[in-house]
Amino acid sequence: MRYIFLIITTLLLACNNKMDENKNKIYQDPIEIDAIKLVLEDQKTSWNNGDIEGFMKGYWNSDKLIFTSTQHKPTYGWKATLKRYKESYPNKASMGKLEFKILNISLESEKKAKLKGEWRLIRQPDNASGKFWLDLNKFDRNWLIVKDSTISF
Repeated sequence: MRYIFLIITTLLLACNNKMDENKNKIYQDPIEIDAIKLVLEDQKTSWNNGDIEGFMKGYWNSDKLIFTSTQHKPTYGWKATLKRYKESYPNKASMGKLEFKILNISLESEKKAKLKGEWRLIRQPDNASGKFWLDLNKFDRNWLIVKDSTISF
C-alpha cells in the first residue's frame, strides 16, 4: 500500500510540474507570426521600390523607437531613423535589392515578439549582408518594430 501511495504522489507531482512548465510557455499563434512576416515582406517590397517612407511604415512612429547598428551610433526616434536611412541610402541604386531570411520568430506575449534574421543587399558595385534582431509590439491589430539591432559583415 505504501508503494502505491508513493507512486501516486510521484505521478501527481510530475503532472503538476508539467502544468507549471506549460503555463510559462506562450502560444506561438501562426496567425500572429504570419502577420509579423507580412510586416517584413511589405518593408522588402517598399525597399526594393526605392520607397524609404513605405519601408518605415513597419517601424513604430514614436520617439521611443530604437535603432542600433555596428556602423552608427544608436538612433532614437522614428524621424531620426528615417533621416539616417535617407542619408545612408540617397537613391534607389544605393538601396539595391533587399533579400532577407527569417531565422526565428518568438511570441513573448500577446503583444510582444522577437525576430532574428539575416539580410542581404544586392547592388553595384558591392553587396552588403548581415544579421538583424527585432523587437516588435502589437498596437491595436498592427505589429510594428520598436527596436532594430542590425550588424553588417
